[in-house]
Amino acid sequence: MYKKILTRSILGPFNYAKKSVREFFMYIGGLAVLLVQTIFWIFVPRMRKIQLLDQMSKVGVSSFPIVFLISIFTGIVLALQSAYQMQKVSAEMYIASLVSLSITRELGPVLTALIVAGRCGAAMTAELGTMKVTEQVEALETLSANPVQYLVVPRFIALLIMLPLLTICADFFGIVGGYIIGVSKLNIAHGMYLKMSFDPLALKDILTGIIKSISFAIIICTISCFEGLNSAGGAEGVGRATTSSVVRSFILIIIADCFFTALFYFIFAK
Repeated sequence: MYKKILTRSILGPFNYAKKSVREFFMYIGGLAVLLVQTIFWIFVPRMRKIQLLDQMSKVGVSSFPIVFLISIFTGIVLALQSAYQMQKVSAEMYIASLVSLSITRELGPVLTALIVAGRCGAAMTAELGTMKVTEQVEALETLSANPVQYLVVPRFIALLIMLPLLTICADFFGIVGGYIIGVSKLNIAHGMYLKMSFDPLALKDILTGIIKSISFAIIICTISCFEGLNSAGGAEGVGRATTSSVVRSFILIIIADCFFTALFYFIFAK
């Protein structure tokens, strides 16, 4: 008896680790399968335009006010924080360059993706999860409607279109926020601030942010829809799936951002 208890205590952590690794790869495989199915059904022309427009409105139009507020105040805070150090070395004019590059390369795409993941990704998971636990997804299958084509594809396309557009808006309003502080508080000339904002910017900086936003859109939609379509356990299960989708989307967004930053500015820097 004691031998069995000792064996279990020794092998317990290894069994738990093995189970966790297996579940991790099963989860990644499920995401990959859903993504492949979604891409396949995009090219089957049976999607109703009204569904796509509705999802674009939910993702883009409804998210615009909060993206506007977050981005403009991010630019303001970034300018104020950098001014605290820049004024010590009389380098206030470089605040404009710091704000514009930081917003377009990193903060604009990442903050917009986090906002959309927390707002729209959670809503997608909750909506699909409710349909799953109330057997509406199975009802679609009995009507010969593919759930991926009917439910996932419109959300996928809407995110691919609207998240880059929201990112561009966030870049613009973030620079505007820095401009407000630079001109009104730091007494930088209007022309000088604009020149120092846009001269250092390259097309690569803007495209990098857009490419990041496209990858973030794929991450948000795939995880949110996968969690929703695999919900179980009634209302409690839908709540767990919603929480899981937001947390995992946040983690993968940060990891993807780190990967693309290293790829564009260190590996392919020249």
